Amino acid sequence: MIKQVKIEGLDCPNCARNLSDEINKLDGITNANIDFVKCKLSFESEDVDEALIKIVELTKELEPQAVITDKEASKKNNKFLILDLTFLFVGIALGFVLFFVKMPVWTYWVLYSVAALLLGWKTYLKAFKLLFKGIINENMLITISVVGASIVSEHMEGLMVIALYSIGKIFEGLAVNRSRRSIEKLVKMQPEYANLLVGGEEKQVKPEEVAVGDKIVVKAGERVPLDGKVCQGVASLNLQSLTGESVPVSKKVGDEVLSGSIVLDGVLTLVVTSLYKDSTISKIMNLVENASENKSKTETFISKITRWYTLGVVVLAVLVWGIVWAVSKDFNTALYRGLIFLVVSCPCAFAISVPLSYFSGLGNASRQGVLIKGSNFLDACANLNMVAFDKTGTLTTGQFSLEKITTFKGRTEEEVLFLAAIGEKGSIHPLAKAIVAACRKKRLPKPEKFKETAGVGVKFEYNGKKYFVGRKDKTLKNTAVELYENGAKLAVFELADTIKETSYQACSGLKEIGIKTVMLSGDNEESVQSVCQQIGLDEYHCSLLPQDKYAFLENEKSAGAKVGYVGDGINDAPSLTVSNVGFSMGINGSPASIEASDVVLVDDNPNKILTAIKISRFTRKIVWENIILSALVKAVFLSLGAAGITGMLWAVFADVGVTVLAILNSIRALNHKA
Repeated sequence: MIKQVKIEGLDCPNCARNLSDEINKLDGITNANIDFVKCKLSFESEDVDEALIKIVELTKELEPQAVITDKEASKKNNKFLILDLTFLFVGIALGFVLFFVKMPVWTYWVLYSVAALLLGWKTYLKAFKLLFKGIINENMLITISVVGASIVSEHMEGLMVIALYSIGKIFEGLAVNRSRRSIEKLVKMQPEYANLLVGGEEKQVKPEEVAVGDKIVVKAGERVPLDGKVCQGVASLNLQSLTGESVPVSKKVGDEVLSGSIVLDGVLTLVVTSLYKDSTISKIMNLVENASENKSKTETFISKITRWYTLGVVVLAVLVWGIVWAVSKDFNTALYRGLIFLVVSCPCAFAISVPLSYFSGLGNASRQGVLIKGSNFLDACANLNMVAFDKTGTLTTGQFSLEKITTFKGRTEEEVLFLAAIGEKGSIHPLAKAIVAACRKKRLPKPEKFKETAGVGVKFEYNGKKYFVGRKDKTLKNTAVELYENGAKLAVFELADTIKETSYQACSGLKEIGIKTVMLSGDNEESVQSVCQQIGLDEYHCSLLPQDKYAFLENEKSAGAKVGYVGDGINDAPSLTVSNVGFSMGINGSPASIEASDVVLVDDNPNKILTAIKISRFTRKIVWENIILSALVKAVFLSLGAAGITGMLWAVFADVGVTVLAILNSIRALNHKA
């Protein structure tokens, strides 16, 4: 059985990784994993309750400040923070006393020991507990450095090492928690209840209990719990948490409303159009919750290398000590420089900033209506140089509109439109619906002897005359409809799929950042070419079957292109899967296309592809800035320390300072506006 709980109080990814490794060694527990950024612990066990008891005991032993949460977890963590700050303040105060006040030797050593313990008791405790389990991490590096500084009589530097390290850890925790709180706002979008109408009375129920076709009431200040269509009321909605759109959107009778949006004023009555598990908000929650499972190559590499990094650092520090001792013949000097090497080499900057950068990027994209299923796909978006679009439902709305009427036999446009609408009223074909919508008559008479033939058209009688609405002339384009009366042609209706306004923005924006745009459609060349020219795409391919699209994408990838594919239908699933990054529509997209895709555009807006790419490129830039900055600073101070130019104090600044800078830089990915 799989169990997931919340774990709070862990202050670094290495701690989380070490703890999950030790949990996996417990009897009866498998696949334990701690998500450091989201503070979640998941594991598998046949006896979950017994396993949880073991996990809690182990956690108290290795990470006493960590809490397997209950509702009081945050308060407990605040108590730990206050305790840490108190010990830090007292320890630093004792350090000043030792530095400025002359005292007997025994008094000095007592106060020095107390100060060192107050400043680093948690670090030392972790170091030795993990050492007994065969794990060496940054806690051991700092502990060795403090002990070593004491041995070579650099007492004040020893205290400064542990004091600055502890201050750095507190700042790291505050920075990480800030990022966590920003991400958690997404999870809080989940509605807790729905106001279900039962017999004219409102009943508060869980969203999962509402069925399709039920009516719910959403009042001002409430979050829409399920997708639905307005059947009563007018209101302004805040969609910012879903789509990133800050301007309120007005909704009236007949309009679709997405779950997760907030009613700002008025009251809406909605007819529910999807179950909670299939609703927009549920899809968002699932994607946000699982996004951290798919890690980028960079993040995976950093995670793996830090497991062996610390042990390697210890070996190199011993090597530095040996070389300096051999050259200088001074044991204390050699030991001191080896200790500097240990302090500078702590892997915190890499281990924290890289996963935090990616999660900040994912959270930022989610806030702007782009759900990316993992940091690996975030990286893949940054590499795209071609985006291929499906046409209908992706670049166009999939809803047809009447563009032109050509009449014959002296008939007026209004007259032929009325006659065609009489017959088309009984059809469910999209072209038929467009003709009926174009007719301004509110009430249409019922046709006699109505008969619809799929792929041909409708036949009916009206006022003793026989009519046919469909297409007999095969030279006409697929979206043209003819009207015949007793065999004589009365009119030709030309219809067109409406292009989304955001499609124009998407195309121009992608071109500006150097990405080639292509349309792959199963429609005829005339309609595809028309849409392509209007939007300004670089290339189009028409009359394609799903396997043809698949083959095109494979060929482009073989030629070295990094291709993104955008689609919404079941037939797009193969293309979404084979592309480097598959983008699907979140509202009108089929479940198959959403499942097969790597990125979901919540509001079906093609321009959000540009948002995804810009955020991914910015996030990748942040990741490499952190890696290069950390590596460069450490390399410089390792060299200076080994040469005896800088002391241990600068080593601590190099380690803690660069870690805090890297974390603060990571948070920029959370606030970047694409």
